Amino acid sequence: MKKQYILGAMALALSTVATAQFSDDFEGYTVGDYIGANNPSWTTWSGTTGGTEDAQVTSADANAGSNSIYFAGTGTGGPQDVVLDFGSEMNVGQFDFYSYFKVEAGKGAYFNFQANSTIGQVWALNVQMVDDGKLVLDNGDGLFISTTYPTNTWFKLGLNLDLTTNNWVLLVDDVVQGSFANTENQIATMDIYPVNENNGGNGTAGFYMDDVNYTYTGYTLLSENGAPINITNLSGLAGQDKAPTVTVRNLGTTTITSFDLTIDYNGTQITETVTGVNIASLATSDVDFTSSITLVAGTSNVTATISNVNGTATDDNSADDIKNVSVNPLVPAPGKMVIAEEGTGTWCGWCPRGAVMLDNMSDNYPGFFVGVAVHNGDPMTYAPYDAGMGFTGFPSSKTDRGADVDPSNIESIFLDRILIAPKAVLTNGAEVIGNQLKVSVSAEFVSGITGNYRLAAIISEDGVTGTAANWNQSNYYAGGANGVMGGYESLPSSVPASQMVYDHVARVILPGVNGLANSFPATVASGETHTVNFYFTIQPEWDMTKINVVSMLIAPDGSVDNAGYAPITEATTNGFVLGIETYTLNNSMQVSPNPTTDLTFVTLDNETAQNVSLTIYDMSGKIVTSKNYGEISNDVKLPINTVNFETGIYVISLTVGNNTTTQKLVVK
Repeated sequence: MKKQYILGAMALALSTVATAQFSDDFEGYTVGDYIGANNPSWTTWSGTTGGTEDAQVTSADANAGSNSIYFAGTGTGGPQDVVLDFGSEMNVGQFDFYSYFKVEAGKGAYFNFQANSTIGQVWALNVQMVDDGKLVLDNGDGLFISTTYPTNTWFKLGLNLDLTTNNWVLLVDDVVQGSFANTENQIATMDIYPVNENNGGNGTAGFYMDDVNYTYTGYTLLSENGAPINITNLSGLAGQDKAPTVTVRNLGTTTITSFDLTIDYNGTQITETVTGVNIASLATSDVDFTSSITLVAGTSNVTATISNVNGTATDDNSADDIKNVSVNPLVPAPGKMVIAEEGTGTWCGWCPRGAVMLDNMSDNYPGFFVGVAVHNGDPMTYAPYDAGMGFTGFPSSKTDRGADVDPSNIESIFLDRILIAPKAVLTNGAEVIGNQLKVSVSAEFVSGITGNYRLAAIISEDGVTGTAANWNQSNYYAGGANGVMGGYESLPSSVPASQMVYDHVARVILPGVNGLANSFPATVASGETHTVNFYFTIQPEWDMTKINVVSMLIAPDGSVDNAGYAPITEATTNGFVLGIETYTLNNSMQVSPNPTTDLTFVTLDNETAQNVSLTIYDMSGKIVTSKNYGEISNDVKLPINTVNFETGIYVISLTVGNNTTTQKLVVK
């Protein structure tokens, strides 16, 4: 059995020259041995060796010799969960790892590097070998490399990590596949877990490992040495302006107090002069540029150069003064906007994750993304919207009305959807008259359509606040045990209403979740523009300065072809356009008395014979009562008996023909 040899552990921690080596070819074990029970370098996620988490030596296949180890898992993976301890938390020096893998046909493989000695805190790197031959490297901060590997045959996977300058290199069979700067530039352990769920995996993992090796060489600090080790805030779309962030590291023994940084990209240079800092030896500092660069289509390098460290023209190691990062921004389809509808609620402790994702997406992709928070079971609930979306959990999200997924997946879906050319570009206009908000949605078709394409209009609001206890936000991220989440980790487990501001809140959707049937003629040619009008009653609780008008073009298959977004100021500047094909949503329904205790009436002004139905929802989205009145051709009063209703707020949804009107009902 080959064993791990680690020399100078204290010296390694102090980042002077130290070495560590490990090699295991599994030939010294007996077939059936648990590796964790026989070699102290191997352990498991829980620390329990010799059981279901551990890996057994097999002679069924091997890269060299007779023995290897085998992993298999389905669904969410496991139960095997094997850990190789590197012996220290390493963030400087050179770490070179390789192992041979054989991933069985139709199956996948996975391992990760943990950043900290205490596992489960920070995933520095995920390495997934998907069943289709795709090899993906990422972490929670984004994708690093996507390439391929040979399936159903032994191959060598290598990772060469210059932790000093943060340059991570992937090799397959000793051929470089790409390099990247890691947002988590530290490693402590390797975790091997049989799972094949992400990146299109089919849910089945099965793979062999053999000849596991790593070597580590420490780093000698110089006297005065600053180095840029990463450039971030560059992801985006061609045409977007981005202000880069450069991470600078002190690789010397002398504290750094000042320096210059220059970014060079696509023939443009921007410089930041940094003074008044105090970067200790081996510490880092993020420099946020105040100037921006404009992303251009195609693969290009962004170069950061450090100079004038502590006023010295050249520091003690000029070789690490430059950092290059490759960027290849996506080119969005003209006029395309992607919408994500997120299911959330103040009662939901994981829902801050969805709020943070909508905020991040809105900040990172303005003009290309719109988020709508569809509340459930709290004071912001608009019951017909909540009930109609059919979310399977909370938080949950549907991007362009695709699969119901966790909000953490919104960005990856967005990056696919933003490339798809829409059938029409949407423009939202508005006019406010008294308590009526008139909205026009104009669809300018860039390609012809046939079939039942439908428009829907949404009113959302930012900056929504409340005072009652049911406005408190449940927060499972309190204390940081479940990771960093946009500041929620610093807030209590129940965030008081006085500290909460809710954005993207869905106030109402017309005519309903599925949109207006037959919004357009049966056939529409490219170049035509068609406008549909929607009429909303302004509710007393709305702050009209923070209202947004959102629209959706829903395709016959239920997906969203395109979206439109305009804050109320922009929408009113665009103006209300009377539709050539005008579908006016009659909002003349009146509810009285309101509030009520035992009986109220819905008054309907109906000029033509149309089918009438009425549904009442509670604030959780549950249907309390529903009735279809058939065809009505005159003005009527529809009685609603509320004797058996619990005290609270309800939503009355009245559908006349294809048009739906909603109003809140208070029962005392």
